[in-house]
Amino acid sequence: MKNYIVGLGEILWDVLPEGKKLGGAPANFAYHASQFGMNGLAVSAIGRDSLGDEILNQLSGKNLHHQLEKVEFPTGTVQVTLDKNGIPNYDICQGVAYDNIPWTPDMEAIAKETQAVCFGTLAQRDAVSRGTILQFLDTMPVDSVKIYDINLRQHWYTKEIIEDSLQRSTILKINDEELVVVREMMGQQALDTVEFCRYLLDTYALKLVILTCGVEGSYVVTANECLFQGTPKVEVADTVGAGDSFTSAFCVAYLKQLPLAQAHKLAVDVSAYVCTQSGAMPELPAELKAQID
Repeated sequence: MKNYIVGLGEILWDVLPEGKKLGGAPANFAYHASQFGMNGLAVSAIGRDSLGDEILNQLSGKNLHHQLEKVEFPTGTVQVTLDKNGIPNYDICQGVAYDNIPWTPDMEAIAKETQAVCFGTLAQRDAVSRGTILQFLDTMPVDSVKIYDINLRQHWYTKEIIEDSLQRSTILKINDEELVVVREMMGQQALDTVEFCRYLLDTYALKLVILTCGVEGSYVVTANECLFQGTPKVEVADTVGAGDSFTSAFCVAYLKQLPLAQAHKLAVDVSAYVCTQSGAMPELPAELKAQID
Protein backbone atom coordinates (compact mmCIF):
# COMPACT_ATOMS: atom_id res chain seq x y z
CA MET A 1 0.00 0.00 0.00
CA LYS A 2 1.25 3.46 -0.92
CA ASN A 3 -0.93 5.07 1.80
CA TYR A 4 -1.41 8.34 -0.07
CA ILE A 5 -2.57 11.44 1.78
CA VAL A 6 -4.44 13.17 -1.04
CA GLY A 7 -5.51 16.76 -1.53
CA LEU A 8 -8.26 16.47 -4.15
CA GLY A 9 -9.84 19.35 -6.07
CA GLU A 10 -8.92 22.80 -7.30
CA ILE A 11 -5.47 24.03 -8.20
CA LEU A 12 -5.20 27.54 -9.58
CA TRP A 13 -3.45 30.87 -9.71
CA ASP A 14 -4.61 33.82 -7.60
CA VAL A 15 -3.95 36.74 -9.94
CA LEU A 16 -3.38 39.78 -7.72
CA PRO A 17 -2.47 43.36 -8.68
CA GLU A 18 1.16 42.64 -7.67
CA GLY A 19 1.35 39.33 -9.53
CA LYS A 20 0.12 35.76 -9.31
CA LYS A 21 0.38 33.23 -6.48
CA LEU A 22 -0.27 29.48 -6.53
CA GLY A 23 -3.58 28.71 -4.85
CA GLY A 24 -5.96 25.90 -4.06
CA ALA A 25 -6.46 24.17 -0.71
CA PRO A 26 -5.73 20.58 -1.87
CA ALA A 27 -2.08 21.19 -2.76
CA ASN A 28 -1.53 23.08 0.50
CA PHE A 29 -3.00 20.16 2.44
CA ALA A 30 -0.88 17.57 0.63
CA TYR A 31 2.29 19.63 1.01
CA HIS A 32 1.99 19.93 4.77
CA ALA A 33 1.20 16.21 5.10
CA SER A 34 4.43 15.48 3.23
CA GLN A 35 6.34 17.66 5.69
CA PHE A 36 5.28 15.25 8.42
CA GLY A 37 6.77 12.35 6.48
CA MET A 38 3.52 11.20 4.90
CA ASN A 39 3.02 10.35 1.22
CA GLY A 40 1.30 13.62 0.27
CA LEU A 41 -0.21 13.82 -3.22
CA ALA A 42 -1.98 16.72 -4.94
CA VAL A 43 -4.68 15.53 -7.36
CA SER A 44 -6.30 17.96 -9.81
CA ALA A 45 -6.16 19.06 -13.45
CA ILE A 46 -4.27 21.76 -15.35
CA GLY A 47 -4.45 23.10 -18.86
CA ARG A 48 -1.99 22.52 -21.69
CA ASP A 49 -0.67 26.04 -21.20
CA SER A 50 2.14 28.00 -19.62
CA LEU A 51 0.20 28.50 -16.39
CA GLY A 52 -0.12 24.73 -16.06
CA ASP A 53 3.59 24.27 -16.73
CA GLU A 54 4.39 26.82 -14.03
CA ILE A 55 2.27 24.86 -11.53
CA LEU A 56 4.22 21.69 -12.32
CA ASN A 57 7.49 23.55 -11.81
CA GLN A 58 6.39 25.01 -8.49
CA LEU A 59 5.17 21.68 -7.11
CA SER A 60 8.35 19.95 -8.25
CA GLY A 61 10.36 22.68 -6.52
CA LYS A 62 8.46 21.87 -3.32
CA ASN A 63 9.11 18.13 -3.83
CA LEU A 64 5.34 17.62 -3.72
CA HIS A 65 4.10 14.55 -5.56
CA HIS A 66 1.16 15.22 -7.82
CA GLN A 67 -1.30 13.70 -10.25
CA LEU A 68 -2.37 16.64 -12.40
CA GLU A 69 -4.29 15.54 -15.46
CA LYS A 70 -3.74 17.73 -18.53
CA VAL A 71 -7.06 18.69 -20.12
CA GLU A 72 -8.33 20.88 -22.97
CA PHE A 73 -9.37 23.72 -20.66
CA PRO A 74 -7.31 26.64 -19.35
CA THR A 75 -5.53 26.33 -16.02
CA GLY A 76 -7.67 27.79 -13.24
CA THR A 77 -7.33 31.42 -12.18
CA VAL A 78 -8.95 33.74 -9.67
CA GLN A 79 -8.85 37.40 -10.62
CA VAL A 80 -8.34 39.49 -7.50
CA THR A 81 -9.02 43.24 -7.69
CA LEU A 82 -8.98 45.87 -4.96
CA ASP A 83 -11.63 48.56 -4.53
CA LYS A 84 -10.78 52.15 -3.56
CA ASN A 85 -10.62 51.11 0.10
CA GLY A 86 -8.25 48.24 -0.62
CA ILE A 87 -10.91 45.59 -0.08
CA PRO A 88 -10.33 42.57 -2.36
CA ASN A 89 -12.97 41.29 -4.78
CA TYR A 90 -12.69 37.83 -6.31
CA ASP A 91 -13.74 36.55 -9.71
CA ILE A 92 -13.35 32.76 -9.63
CA CYS A 93 -13.17 31.92 -13.32
CA GLN A 94 -15.37 29.04 -14.49
CA GLY A 95 -14.88 26.48 -17.25
CA VAL A 96 -11.28 25.85 -16.22
CA ALA A 97 -9.14 22.73 -15.88
CA TYR A 98 -10.03 21.88 -12.27
CA ASP A 99 -13.73 21.95 -13.24
CA ASN A 100 -12.94 19.08 -15.64
CA ILE A 101 -10.85 16.58 -13.68
CA PRO A 102 -11.31 13.28 -15.54
CA TRP A 103 -11.79 9.89 -13.90
CA THR A 104 -8.94 7.77 -15.26
CA PRO A 105 -7.36 4.39 -14.51
CA ASP A 106 -4.53 6.26 -12.76
CA MET A 107 -7.08 8.05 -10.56
CA GLU A 108 -8.75 4.76 -9.69
CA ALA A 109 -5.41 3.19 -8.75
CA ILE A 110 -4.57 6.15 -6.51
CA ALA A 111 -7.99 6.08 -4.81
CA LYS A 112 -7.57 2.41 -3.94
CA GLU A 113 -4.31 3.20 -2.14
CA THR A 114 -5.37 6.38 -0.37
CA GLN A 115 -5.25 6.42 3.41
CA ALA A 116 -6.83 9.86 3.75
CA VAL A 117 -8.23 12.54 1.47
CA CYS A 118 -9.19 16.17 1.91
CA PHE A 119 -11.71 17.65 -0.52
CA GLY A 120 -14.00 20.66 -0.64
CA THR A 121 -16.94 22.22 -2.43
CA LEU A 122 -15.58 24.58 -5.11
CA ALA A 123 -14.20 21.86 -7.39
CA GLN A 124 -17.62 20.18 -7.38
CA ARG A 125 -19.39 23.07 -9.12
CA ASP A 126 -19.04 21.32 -12.52
CA ALA A 127 -20.52 17.87 -13.14
CA VAL A 128 -17.25 16.44 -14.52
CA SER A 129 -15.05 17.12 -11.50
CA ARG A 130 -17.91 16.44 -9.12
CA GLY A 131 -18.36 12.99 -10.63
CA THR A 132 -14.63 12.31 -10.36
CA ILE A 133 -14.44 13.46 -6.73
CA LEU A 134 -17.43 11.34 -5.67
CA GLN A 135 -16.08 8.33 -7.59
CA PHE A 136 -12.70 8.80 -5.89
CA LEU A 137 -14.35 8.85 -2.46
CA ASP A 138 -16.43 5.77 -3.25
CA THR A 139 -13.34 3.87 -4.47
CA MET A 140 -11.20 4.49 -1.40
CA PRO A 141 -10.68 1.71 1.18
CA VAL A 142 -13.54 1.29 3.66
CA ASP A 143 -11.33 2.23 6.63
CA SER A 144 -9.89 5.38 5.02
CA VAL A 145 -10.36 8.91 6.35
CA LYS A 146 -12.34 11.38 4.25
CA ILE A 147 -12.11 15.01 5.35
CA TYR A 148 -14.67 17.42 3.91
CA ASP A 149 -13.09 20.87 4.35
CA ILE A 150 -16.24 22.56 3.15
CA ASN A 151 -14.64 25.88 1.97
CA LEU A 152 -17.79 27.59 0.65
CA ARG A 153 -16.86 30.15 -2.00
CA GLN A 154 -19.20 32.86 -3.34
CA HIS A 155 -22.27 31.12 -4.80
CA TRP A 156 -20.46 27.95 -5.92
CA TYR A 157 -22.36 25.45 -3.77
CA THR A 158 -25.77 23.78 -3.40
CA LYS A 159 -27.50 21.80 -0.67
CA GLU A 160 -27.22 18.69 -2.84
CA ILE A 161 -23.43 19.02 -3.20
CA ILE A 162 -23.02 19.59 0.55
CA GLU A 163 -25.24 16.66 1.55
CA ASP A 164 -23.67 14.24 -0.95
CA SER A 165 -20.24 15.21 0.40
CA LEU A 166 -21.26 14.85 4.04
CA GLN A 167 -22.72 11.41 3.39
CA ARG A 168 -19.30 10.23 2.20
CA SER A 169 -17.22 11.90 4.91
CA THR A 170 -15.49 10.86 8.10
CA ILE A 171 -14.62 14.37 9.31
CA LEU A 172 -16.16 17.77 8.54
CA LYS A 173 -14.11 20.95 8.88
CA ILE A 174 -16.18 24.12 8.79
CA ASN A 175 -15.76 27.72 9.97
CA ASP A 176 -18.22 29.76 12.00
CA GLU A 177 -19.52 31.73 8.99
CA GLU A 178 -20.05 28.58 6.92
CA LEU A 179 -21.81 26.91 9.83
CA VAL A 180 -24.43 29.68 9.84
CA VAL A 181 -25.06 29.12 6.11
CA VAL A 182 -25.34 25.33 6.43
CA ARG A 183 -27.50 25.49 9.56
CA GLU A 184 -29.97 27.77 7.77
CA MET A 185 -29.84 25.60 4.63
CA MET A 186 -30.85 22.59 6.73
CA GLY A 187 -33.55 24.44 8.66
CA GLN A 188 -31.87 23.97 12.04
CA GLN A 189 -31.59 27.60 13.18
CA ALA A 190 -32.99 26.70 16.63
CA LEU A 191 -29.87 24.69 17.44
CA ASP A 192 -26.87 26.41 19.00
CA THR A 193 -23.40 25.93 17.56
CA VAL A 194 -22.38 22.76 19.39
CA GLU A 195 -25.88 21.27 19.11
CA PHE A 196 -25.74 21.75 15.35
CA CYS A 197 -22.31 20.11 15.16
CA ARG A 198 -23.80 17.11 16.98
CA TYR A 199 -26.81 17.18 14.64
CA LEU A 200 -24.37 16.84 11.72
CA LEU A 201 -22.52 14.01 13.50
CA ASP A 202 -25.76 12.08 13.97
CA THR A 203 -27.32 12.82 10.59
CA TYR A 204 -24.29 12.00 8.46
CA ALA A 205 -22.49 9.41 10.64
CA LEU A 206 -19.41 11.63 10.96
CA LYS A 207 -16.66 10.72 13.43
CA LEU A 208 -16.06 14.36 14.37
CA VAL A 209 -16.61 17.98 13.38
CA ILE A 210 -13.85 20.59 13.45
CA LEU A 211 -15.21 24.13 13.83
CA THR A 212 -12.82 27.05 13.40
CA CYS A 213 -13.74 30.52 14.67
CA GLY A 214 -10.86 32.70 13.50
CA VAL A 215 -9.04 34.59 16.24
CA GLU A 216 -11.48 33.25 18.86
CA GLY A 217 -10.30 29.65 18.61
CA SER A 218 -11.49 26.27 17.35
CA TYR A 219 -13.53 23.27 18.49
CA VAL A 220 -13.34 19.54 17.93
CA VAL A 221 -16.75 18.03 18.53
CA THR A 222 -17.48 14.30 18.82
CA ALA A 223 -20.51 12.44 20.12
CA ASN A 224 -19.00 12.51 23.63
CA GLU A 225 -16.52 15.41 23.69
CA CYS A 226 -16.29 19.09 22.87
CA LEU A 227 -12.67 20.27 22.90
CA PHE A 228 -11.66 23.92 22.57
CA GLN A 229 -8.30 25.54 21.77
CA GLY A 230 -7.76 29.29 21.71
CA THR A 231 -5.99 30.83 18.73
CA PRO A 232 -2.44 31.91 19.68
CA LYS A 233 -1.58 35.59 19.32
CA VAL A 234 1.17 35.85 16.71
CA GLU A 235 2.59 38.49 14.39
CA VAL A 236 0.71 37.71 11.19
CA ALA A 237 2.49 37.91 7.83
CA ASP A 238 -0.57 36.55 6.02
CA THR A 239 -3.23 33.93 6.66
CA VAL A 240 -3.00 32.25 3.25
CA GLY A 241 -3.09 28.48 3.61
CA ALA A 242 -3.26 28.55 7.42
CA GLY A 243 -6.55 26.65 7.51
CA ASP A 244 -5.18 24.02 5.11
CA SER A 245 -2.13 23.50 7.34
CA PHE A 246 -4.48 23.09 10.34
CA THR A 247 -6.45 20.40 8.52
CA SER A 248 -3.32 18.61 7.35
CA ALA A 249 -1.61 18.56 10.76
CA PHE A 250 -4.80 17.33 12.43
CA CYS A 251 -5.23 14.63 9.78
CA VAL A 252 -1.70 13.29 10.23
CA ALA A 253 -2.00 13.27 14.03
CA TYR A 254 -5.40 11.56 13.76
CA LEU A 255 -3.96 8.87 11.49
CA LYS A 256 -1.12 8.37 13.98
CA GLN A 257 -3.82 7.86 16.63
CA LEU A 258 -2.66 10.69 18.85
CA PRO A 259 -5.21 11.76 21.49
CA LEU A 260 -7.72 14.22 20.01
CA ALA A 261 -6.61 17.03 22.32
CA GLN A 262 -2.99 16.55 21.20
CA ALA A 263 -3.98 16.43 17.52
CA HIS A 264 -6.03 19.60 17.99
CA LYS A 265 -3.17 21.42 19.74
CA LEU A 266 -0.70 20.48 17.00
CA ALA A 267 -3.11 21.71 14.31
CA VAL A 268 -3.53 25.03 16.11
CA ASP A 269 0.24 25.49 16.56
CA VAL A 270 1.02 24.62 12.93
CA SER A 271 -1.66 26.99 11.66
CA ALA A 272 -0.37 29.79 13.89
CA TYR A 273 3.17 29.27 12.58
CA VAL A 274 2.01 29.38 8.95
CA CYS A 275 0.33 32.74 9.72
CA THR A 276 3.73 34.16 10.67
CA GLN A 277 5.18 33.25 7.27
CA SER A 278 4.50 34.58 3.77
CA GLY A 279 2.66 32.19 1.48
CA ALA A 280 0.76 28.95 1.98
CA MET A 281 3.67 26.48 1.91
CA PRO A 282 6.44 27.51 4.32
CA GLU A 283 8.88 24.96 5.72
CA LEU A 284 7.71 23.94 9.20
CA PRO A 285 10.19 24.08 12.09
CA ALA A 286 11.66 20.81 13.34
CA GLU A 287 9.99 21.08 16.75
CA LEU A 288 6.54 21.00 15.16
CA LYS A 289 7.38 18.10 12.87
CA ALA A 290 8.83 16.15 15.81
CA GLN A 291 5.46 16.11 17.57
CA ILE A 292 4.28 13.43 15.11
CA ASP A 293 7.19 11.06 15.78
